Amino acid sequence: MACHEPTLPRRALLACTALSMVFANADAISLPADLDQAIRAYDAATISSDVAALSRLIADDYMLVNSDSSVENKSQYLADFHLPGFHIDPYVMEEPLLKVWDRFALTGGLLPLSWTQDGVRHQRRVRIVHAWVKSEHRWQIAYTQLTRIPSEGL
Repeated sequence: MACHEPTLPRRALLACTALSMVFANADAISLPADLDQAIRAYDAATISSDVAALSRLIADDYMLVNSDSSVENKSQYLADFHLPGFHIDPYVMEEPLLKVWDRFALTGGLLPLSWTQDGVRHQRRVRIVHAWVKSEHRWQIAYTQLTRIPSEGL
């Protein structure tokens, strides 16, 4: 499967949608402590564009499937965080999804996104799912897929 070079606005979306979950009702969801810690670290690294931390939290064979069906690998995903003027606004995951097995977990939900890229404000809603895998005693994201929700009234 070929990887496509995304445009700057689309790359901003990719960086945003690759976010981990801030669950709308976190108290109702029980996570293993080490997975919860990995998700929180991923959230913090994503918001602060900490590429070194993200690199540790993303598996080497990571695959991101975008809402237009294009695919990015780990290095392409991490490059998105170097875009000039990029800032992700605070967000809350709606309709959270959480499925946890021994060494595998799915997290996701409905994600309302807003961000600034090169002085231009963007926003959209997507459904997102992250596949987390535990190996060598740590959780990493191995796969992310997103589906763009069409804007109403357009």
